[in-house]
Amino acid sequence: MKILFMGTPCFAKIVLEKILEDSTHQIIGLFSQPDRPFGRKQELKFPDTKEFLIQRKEKIPIFQPEVLDEKCVDIISSLSPDVILVVAYGKILPKKILSLSKCINIHASILPKYRGASPIQEMILNDDSEYGVSVINMEESLDSGDILGVHSFEVKEYMDIDSLSRVLAQMGADLVLRILQNLSHIQPIRQIHSESSYCKKILKEDGLIDFGDAKKIFLKSLAYASWPNIFLKNGLKFFGINLVDEDGSFSPGEILEIRKNTIVVGCKKGIIEITTLQAPGKQKISASAYVRGKRFEIGHILK
Repeated sequence: MKILFMGTPCFAKIVLEKILEDSTHQIIGLFSQPDRPFGRKQELKFPDTKEFLIQRKEKIPIFQPEVLDEKCVDIISSLSPDVILVVAYGKILPKKILSLSKCINIHASILPKYRGASPIQEMILNDDSEYGVSVINMEESLDSGDILGVHSFEVKEYMDIDSLSRVLAQMGADLVLRILQNLSHIQPIRQIHSESSYCKKILKEDGLIDFGDAKKIFLKSLAYASWPNIFLKNGLKFFGINLVDEDGSFSPGEILEIRKNTIVVGCKKGIIEITTLQAPGKQKISASAYVRGKRFEIGHILK
């Protein structure tokens, strides 16, 4: 089967690698987001999918349009794919492209729950008891197409965004390969649209926290571990958060204990342990070294 792959980040790269390993399918082209400036030096960074193909020296054409215009329609039409597989591409496909071939999407949630841009973060933030991926036929409305397959599992341990993304990407790759092998025999299932929920694109300000609820801080630290992290209004960033207690009430930000490398901090509800802190423009250091440098003691307020 000739597959045109449309995907950009590491999640998509994992799926792409799995499909390339399957000799029954041929990747005839990659569409990804354009190279973007990255880091303090603002050097151009390749999308993960593009970098992966280059490192493997694959002779697969790569397209990185800013806009999916008529030129893109012509390119895709000339490639004549049997299937267009979309995995975290980052752009909405216009009707003209959807009409060129069968379009399938891997979405990292159990649809119709968490349609939109940040389903994995949303699963973590809501402390879901079950995680999963869906494979759907694509249509013009956002993540609303008929379901071709779902794979899910019961949550037994907390995972941050990077760990969970890798697990779900592998699950999605295995699921879509099974679906592609049986595509002509699968009876799609309509989503129950009345049960749908949506999630937005993550913004930097979403990482802002106070010391209100320890459990929410902990879940945010997992959901935003890769970006934008979690931080106070003064820009102080927190890393390596552990949930010590969900209950109890303390002065928000009260330092309860200074350990060898960590500190224990009270919230309006609950207690967290902080491993690492990073002040704006500074390097990361252990939380205990930070508070000692500030001459904070037990009972002082971290702010």
